[in-house]
Amino acid sequence: MEMKRINAGKLRAIGYEPRERTLRVEFEDGSIIDYSGVGNEVWRRLSTTGSAWSYYRDNIEEEFTGRRGVARTEKKPDNPLDELFKAASDDAEP
Repeated sequence: MEMKRINAGKLRAIGYEPRERTLRVEFEDGSIIDYSGVGNEVWRRLSTTGSAWSYYRDNIEEEFTGRRGVARTEKKPDNPLDELFKAASDDAEP
């Protein structure tokens, strides 16, 4: 599912799978909720409104059944060269 990055209240990203009618919302703490049975019009309004947090609270949070999870984030090294030099030093003989 492609996620659209936003910065609205506690929301950080939203995504929608029309075939499954599933809306995914990601929060600032890294948690996610997948809502099932969400129509295309609800997604359109959420993704285009100027106040996504309010729309979410008023029209989605209490209206649809959600399943909680945690967003998968890939941890990146602080310095991209660290991984390169770590691999090189692992190959070196003592």
